[in-house]
Amino acid sequence: MNTTYDIVIIGGGATGCGAAVDAASRGYKTLLVEQYDFGKGTSSRSTKLVHGGVRYLAQGNIKLVREALAERGRLLKNAPHVTGTQPFVVPVFSLWEKFYYSVGLKVYDILSGKLSLGKTQLLSRKKTIELLPALNPAKLVGGILYYDGQFNDAELCIDLVHTAERYGATVMNYTKAVGLIKEKGIIVGVELADTLQAGARDQATSGSEHRTSVPAPQKVSCKTVINATGVFTDAVLQMDDPNADTLVYPSQGIHLVIDAKHFKGTNALMIPKTDDGRVLFAVPWQGKVVVGTTDTHVDHIEAEPLPLAEEIIFLLDHFNRYCNAQLTKADVLSVFVGLRPLVKAAGTNVSSMLSRDHTLVVSPSKMVTITGGKWTTYRKMAEDAVNNAVFIGRLEGGKSAAKLNKKSKSSDKSVERKCITKDLPIGDLGDSQKLAEQLLKEAPSLGAHLFQEVKKISSSDGADHSVGAYAIRAVDVVVAARCKYVKTVEDFLARRNRLLFLDARAAIEIAPAVAAILQKELHWSNEQREEQVQSFIQLAQQYIIQ
Repeated sequence: MNTTYDIVIIGGGATGCGAAVDAASRGYKTLLVEQYDFGKGTSSRSTKLVHGGVRYLAQGNIKLVREALAERGRLLKNAPHVTGTQPFVVPVFSLWEKFYYSVGLKVYDILSGKLSLGKTQLLSRKKTIELLPALNPAKLVGGILYYDGQFNDAELCIDLVHTAERYGATVMNYTKAVGLIKEKGIIVGVELADTLQAGARDQATSGSEHRTSVPAPQKVSCKTVINATGVFTDAVLQMDDPNADTLVYPSQGIHLVIDAKHFKGTNALMIPKTDDGRVLFAVPWQGKVVVGTTDTHVDHIEAEPLPLAEEIIFLLDHFNRYCNAQLTKADVLSVFVGLRPLVKAAGTNVSSMLSRDHTLVVSPSKMVTITGGKWTTYRKMAEDAVNNAVFIGRLEGGKSAAKLNKKSKSSDKSVERKCITKDLPIGDLGDSQKLAEQLLKEAPSLGAHLFQEVKKISSSDGADHSVGAYAIRAVDVVVAARCKYVKTVEDFLARRNRLLFLDARAAIEIAPAVAAILQKELHWSNEQREEQVQSFIQLAQQYIIQ
């Protein structure tokens, strides 16, 4: 173990990447490892909203809403290139609803304070229909307009990785923590394995435990470890202590992506209460509309969770109940599924009632575990995790060290390394854009679109499906391979370009062309290229409702 890190962070989702930014920007030697691709799990499968959580007001969780609204404002300020403001309309069907929801949303405004994104407005019936032309006007009384944030979750995750690396962090995707090295019960190192080597790709795409000829783990030493693995939290806790209690109560949420012709306009729809108590959203995003979500407890954790038939029916029925378009399964361009790492609570086993507050646990081995929470509050979660890691690992510049050196008259004074992420810009500072411009000068043909024609694809049900014009440039694939940690076709089409989430059939069509470019960049054999294509097609089929 030649390399010693102050902090090793396990988990490359929102919280882990945020923790890497926090730790590295304080000056700590930081290693971030992710067993799949950065953001592959929950962090790329959200409803794409940066929000305080309107429904948490009804649950009385004012603290969470206030904190989330503050973090929403910081995120929109620090990452304006991947975030924006999204207007929402809540249709109401009685005067009581209009009063009740308008009061709640005005409280939402007040809690956001100076970071408010816009003033809540009461709408007439006519104005509500004007703002939501797809809405079914039957029994409609009026509506309420309010504002929240929206973002590209996977892109933000990669920007966090770039930012962490800019501050000196070492970042590694497709690297799994397979063991913890201890001395006298305290973690002093981590064993790491490359999950892309010798057949381990099967594990990275399907969640299976297939391994063949995986090389011996690499060992790194460290002063402390942060477990930020989301729904895989318990697996790492039990790697540390086989008798550790389970902490996570996983919940599944699905989203349907439909063509914008079914829900025209720029305003989003929010139904405050559905049959299962959750909020229903229909949100314009990336030229399509995302409809979600569900809240279903699951017993098994998979890297690629599958939608349940009843979840699909639930969303279609609720959308059709409130909108004029009568959607069928054939209208769904893609369905994506995410698992929420909810934290167990006494007194309820209903996942929609579990708190979205985050939970932090310090193990006897001095491993810091952070889980729960939500994308919007990732920065605060990261700050809490790093603060605890600094304290428990007695790292230089921690509060305890600074106080000790103040009391002593030693000339070696330690300056406390405070968190600076509240105002820290997030991104790669235009490096990717500069490389793209340079490549286009050298080879203008790289600007040619790989896939832009409108095509008709026949599905298994015999129907023809239109595949829209998706402008993906060859240069974008090259830049992703060189600058954005892309190692597979899936990485590019699912998370660097969001085509798999927007239109799974179109993603299948373009996969061979993407693979051909990545073959040159990543030095694949013809067999590896074909394996990548087939692996991606098999994955993408799961995003199509048959």
